[in-house]
Amino acid sequence: MDISVVVPLLNEAESLPELTEWIARVMAQHSFSYEVLLIDDGSTDESWNVINQLNQGNPAIHGIKFRRNYGKSAALNTGFEAAQGNVIITMDADLQDSPDEIPELYRRITVEKFDLVSGWKAKRYDPLSKTIPTKLFNAATRKMSGINNLHDFNCGLKAYRKAVVKNIEVYGEMHRYIPVLAKWAGFSKIDEQIVEHRARKYGSTKFGMSRFVNGFLDLLSIFFVGKFGKRPMHFFGSLGVLSFLTGIIMAIWIIVEKQVDIANHQKYRDATDHPLFYIGLVAILLGAQLFLSGFIAELVSRSAVDRNKYQIEETI
Repeated sequence: MDISVVVPLLNEAESLPELTEWIARVMAQHSFSYEVLLIDDGSTDESWNVINQLNQGNPAIHGIKFRRNYGKSAALNTGFEAAQGNVIITMDADLQDSPDEIPELYRRITVEKFDLVSGWKAKRYDPLSKTIPTKLFNAATRKMSGINNLHDFNCGLKAYRKAVVKNIEVYGEMHRYIPVLAKWAGFSKIDEQIVEHRARKYGSTKFGMSRFVNGFLDLLSIFFVGKFGKRPMHFFGSLGVLSFLTGIIMAIWIIVEKQVDIANHQKYRDATDHPLFYIGLVAILLGAQLFLSGFIAELVSRSAVDRNKYQIEETI
């Protein structure tokens, strides 16, 4: 199979018929063998009924329905697990992404041999309350990840080589940083493509202001897991050793200062009267705790086998 199109959705019943018809038309024009995976992330409207009807009219359209809402990352990860195509295309269900971009994205993966090609909506139809924070997040992500050739990490329209989606795990709110996950997994041939951004035709956005806080926290999480996930002792141990040595130096300073006072026959205070005594003591204890945390983290690192398991109600 040439292409799998993975579409996460939440309450997008109105747009699905037009979207799937558009995708089918593009696939037929270019003689692609394909499947469309519609991942219903706990919709409360008629989305699942629409998906069933679309499946009856086109066997290339499949659906997976979550029992409740888990989020876009969960929907994408489940779609990645089910995808069979050699190239996987992701797009949003709200018709703001154009299926006409699919042939060029496919060509860049199969001919130019990129691992991942991310869309860049150079001209957007979003309000400033969304575009300004997005620019800040993209700048921070470029700085922390070292992927300097992407302008928009969070664009829903992306193309992947099959091996990429089968070797990354998307959870939490990390769908915003899939290129970073791909890079940490060893897929470094990443590029972008300017794509059309269309104004929303039906409904309203499903993302609130909390996505910015969650996105920032997940960026820190990705940075930590990517850099220290396989060696947490390097992180906690380094902090622990630094804190422990700082406390020891403070303790030595107090002892030396006390001995100098004695040698000079000067009056000296008890060690416990010196503020550095307590600061040094805390630093030593904190260092020991961080060091032990590193050992524990080494034992439990990424061992939660059910972290990415979701309750699927129905599959067609």
